[in-house]
Amino acid sequence: MTDPEFMDRAEILLQAVEASCDRINDSTDADIDNQRTGGMVTLTFPNRSQIIINLQKPLQEVWMAAKSGGYHYKFDSEQWRDTKGQGEFFASLSRDASAQAGLPLVFSA
Repeated sequence: MTDPEFMDRAEILLQAVEASCDRINDSTDADIDNQRTGGMVTLTFPNRSQIIINLQKPLQEVWMAAKSGGYHYKFDSEQWRDTKGQGEFFASLSRDASAQAGLPLVFSA
């Protein structure tokens, strides 16, 4: 994948995270604050825990830091997959956000 292709795909991912936050906030009591700075989105939950998603352009990876740990994702021509076999990005984000919010939450592409 070229660098511009990575940036296009990564931008789609970050926009999907932001849109999912808006949808979740409108339809649940989760109250997730999401702030974007360049290639980084910070999700802050009412209990003040955070999930941070940021782009690692030189590696063409998306990194996610949550209470459960740190994860690296590469695009496999279909979806963003964890480099250590821990699953797909949106499934992992949904799992970690649900744990941190104390509510079942679903993030999607």
